[in-house]
Amino acid sequence: MTSRNSASLVGFACVLTASALWGTTGTTATFAPGVSPLGIGAVAMGLGGLLLALTALHSIVKSRAKIAAQWPMLILGSLSVAIYPLAFYSSMHLAGVAIGTVISIGSAPLAASLIERIFDGQKLTTRWLLGAAAGLGGAVLLTFSESHGSAGAADATAVLYGILLGLVSGLLYALYSWVARRLMQAGIPPRAAMGSIFGVGGTLLLPVLAFTGAPLLASWTNVAVGIYMALVPVLVAYVLFAYGLARVSATMATTLSLLEPVIAAVLAVVIVGERLPAEGWAGIGLIVGSLFILTLPMPGRRRRAERPRSAAAIDAALPSR
Repeated sequence: MTSRNSASLVGFACVLTASALWGTTGTTATFAPGVSPLGIGAVAMGLGGLLLALTALHSIVKSRAKIAAQWPMLILGSLSVAIYPLAFYSSMHLAGVAIGTVISIGSAPLAASLIERIFDGQKLTTRWLLGAAAGLGGAVLLTFSESHGSAGAADATAVLYGILLGLVSGLLYALYSWVARRLMQAGIPPRAAMGSIFGVGGTLLLPVLAFTGAPLLASWTNVAVGIYMALVPVLVAYVLFAYGLARVSATMATTLSLLEPVIAAVLAVVIVGERLPAEGWAGIGLIVGSLFILTLPMPGRRRRAERPRSAAAIDAALPSR
């Protein structure tokens, strides 16, 4: 296996691990029912984003000149980070954990591919199209299975609004992933790139946390939920995501994130007690199959054709940081 293929596999593993951690958020939020989705989103990305920035502070300071030169990208990414959790957790609140997660994450690969196609001129490979089609097909089956399993439990209008918010969060997720990679391609280390975006985004979320976060202090369970949301799905997961994003394209990273709704659905069944019909399990199978399509090693020439042009330069710079 070439060093380039090995780096790509490490990138795949990091993104998949981050996605698995993100998949725990919906189930975790159910342990704090008195906290609004805005409060959950604000503490997760607000507090978690600031912690992520603090852990990368040394790298951010060293790269401050390069970060300042990319200030339009920084603002775009930070606004996306600030709005994303509000839309995402509101989507889950209105449409249900599985539907909100599936729509948000399932729409992100298409949004990412359009962004990279329009702004970077990156072509879509047959392999990606097959993997994305299988993954999105599985996401649709998961959505239908969840809606059938909870028929009549949610207002149709609320579900519609939840789906629309899920599409918004999917676009924002793809957007800040693309911005983070653009910062890395500009020579900014992954931790500094992700830390600066989330630091500014987390700061923007502090007013929302101040207005909606009081219920987080109502019980030790709520406090524990808030701490977990900030530390694990944000701090730990986004460190891994940044490392992986330096080695795979934003389109590939968001497609690999289709693992998240699988984890969310399984946890909802095992822990929350939701029932998953046969089509839901079929959807999970399709998503897992898409991940195999996307991550199995390819012959050297085809692998080189799939990698973004500047990825090799990023890989060469990473070990020294």
